[in-house]
Amino acid sequence: MAVNFSTSVIFFMFFLQGSYAANIVIKNNCPYTIWPATLTGQGPQLLTGFELASQASQTLQVPNSWSGRVWPRFVCSNDATGKFTCLSGDCGTGQVTCNGNGAAPPASLLEFTLAGFGGKDFYDISLVDGFNLPVSIVPQNRADCNSTSCPVDINNHGCPDELSVKSPDGGVIGCKSACLAFQQPQYCCTGQYSSPQTCKPTKYSLQFKHLCPQAYSYAYDDATSTFTCTGADYLITFCP
Repeated sequence: MAVNFSTSVIFFMFFLQGSYAANIVIKNNCPYTIWPATLTGQGPQLLTGFELASQASQTLQVPNSWSGRVWPRFVCSNDATGKFTCLSGDCGTGQVTCNGNGAAPPASLLEFTLAGFGGKDFYDISLVDGFNLPVSIVPQNRADCNSTSCPVDINNHGCPDELSVKSPDGGVIGCKSACLAFQQPQYCCTGQYSSPQTCKPTKYSLQFKHLCPQAYSYAYDDATSTFTCTGADYLITFCP
């Protein structure tokens, strides 16, 4: 009986360790409230949207073999009927929670695959769908793993006028990708431009890359933009 109990305990501990990957702490360092959101690609759905006051943080417990993305929403409010919308990064549910919906671009996307190929975590910041807030990802408890960031407020420091998205008061609240703005294959890496050999950086993606050299600036920007780690927790900071 004692042997069976010990075996059960070992199995249970193994199950717990095998089913849990990391804590992802999301911090709002912006001087205003934001509403971060998540979208799961593989694994159980996390908290899909929540309010985060300036200097507040929220911890997400992320299971093993999870993949998905995190993004910020801001300039959000409820209308007279109680419908919740955001002028930047909205997910279209009319609620604080996004419930499986993704971000309306432009939005700064933080992409994760935890315990993926070879047991490694993969993470990146993507501006392929445009930019709406500066952000950083810093691995915790692992000094040998690299952080990545897009620390520049591209909205107000480098977004071309033809890519800018403005709020009703005239402030820039997002910077579109060239693909979103122009819908042409050379910017979207589609059609005859659908391979790394034919889809090259453009003046717009190079502008994003100049401002945020660690972030994805277009679809095939892998070499300088994907990072790996093993066994870490992660701190995401908006407006680092």
